[in-house]
Amino acid sequence: MKMNTTGVFLTFLCGVATAAACFGLLLLHVPCPRSLLPAEQELILGRSINRTHADPSTKKPATASAPAPGDEKLLELLRRASMDDLDKTVILTFASQAWTAPGSLLDLLLESFRQGVGTEPLLKHLVIVADGAKAYEQCQRVHPLCYHLQLEPGGVDYVAQQSYMAKGYLEIVWRKFLSQARVLQLGYSFVFTDMDIIWLRNPLLRIPIGVDLAMSCDRYYGNPYDLDKWANSGFMYIKASARMVAFYESWYAARLSYPRTHEQFVFQRVKDTLSAKHGIRVQFVETAYLTGFCQLRKDFNKVCTVHANCLVGLKSKLEKLTEVFNEWKEFKKKAGLLGSNTTTALTH
Repeated sequence: MKMNTTGVFLTFLCGVATAAACFGLLLLHVPCPRSLLPAEQELILGRSINRTHADPSTKKPATASAPAPGDEKLLELLRRASMDDLDKTVILTFASQAWTAPGSLLDLLLESFRQGVGTEPLLKHLVIVADGAKAYEQCQRVHPLCYHLQLEPGGVDYVAQQSYMAKGYLEIVWRKFLSQARVLQLGYSFVFTDMDIIWLRNPLLRIPIGVDLAMSCDRYYGNPYDLDKWANSGFMYIKASARMVAFYESWYAARLSYPRTHEQFVFQRVKDTLSAKHGIRVQFVETAYLTGFCQLRKDFNKVCTVHANCLVGLKSKLEKLTEVFNEWKEFKKKAGLLGSNTTTALTH
């Protein structure tokens, strides 16, 4: 019997449409890309996850800004400190004079690198940006990669610890921000850590694959792709690209709409609009790994960094961080890890 070709064709189209619909429904249940498990990442100790340095929006490599006067020393330090990856990643922190004094937060941060699991080899990638001459002098006594941030004409070299949200505090915060922006302009990606953070494990293993900006948060809930969280810029991974430089410029310009506030507050207000505008993939990291005193987690099988957030004053930060650090050292001793500094230890 001769078949009706029109009917066959219509049946075929219906079948294709049904299959496409089913495939679309399946895609709704495909999980988002995840971070690598620790066992998958043991081979990348001391360097960040290998990512392409191309800018996906332009299909061209990110281009570095031409050096400005005074950049020679910074470029030399960045070259020495950068990891063996395509993004030329460095670790940055920012030091004021009060925080670099003997027995202060700088000493505690460096000691945590030496005591943490898989963290001591990262010290050679740590560049300390010293805010002012005295901070630079104190930094040089304890670490080989110190950069003297020269003050702008009329800038104040603050000697004492500045009160939270005071004029001096905000000036220092925005100097820190501009130093980060300059590193980006020179073509280097970075992991930024505030100095009131201790490193217990290698946190680079918790930076999600494929993001442009990964950040800690004060309290974690929901999922990492949901931006409705209170951002904390104390720990960030920033991937260098032309888009990210533009993002930082827009972030800095937005401060004019929020006077007398810090960069973290501004980011909280503009994160959705600016990330969409510049095509920046933002993700927050769980407080189980990047924890702090706003939502303290102390599962030492997981915790990578501890931030003295939600604490006011240098004395309080030092006391609380030292207390947790001592607990960590006791945990290592009981687990038979005294002196251990490998990424394979205590994986879960």
